[in-house]
Amino acid sequence: MTSKFARPVHPGEFLREEYLVPLGMSAGALAKKLNLPRTRIERIAKEEIGLTPDTALRLARFFNTTPEFWMNFQQAYELETEAKKLAPELEKIAPLEQPHNRTFKNF
Repeated sequence: MTSKFARPVHPGEFLREEYLVPLGMSAGALAKKLNLPRTRIERIAKEEIGLTPDTALRLARFFNTTPEFWMNFQQAYELETEAKKLAPELEKIAPLEQPHNRTFKNF
């Protein structure tokens, strides 16, 4: 089950508000501990860019979480924001109607 927020939460906002601010750590200090360019963490924390698997692995190691935690956050954010953008287009697509017991052998 996926959690829904009132608005999509960027993983950078979560990183900033739940980790950096409470720890009193700058994005630059975190980047140094992760052996990453300072600008990568700064841009994530400013919600300018998303997380990559590389960054997720490093954050997971440092914060004792999992890479899936970070990547799921990124994926949920992207799906929610894209779904809002595409809503009018998606409404025009008629779902495939099929009996429940049909298999997809011919696809």
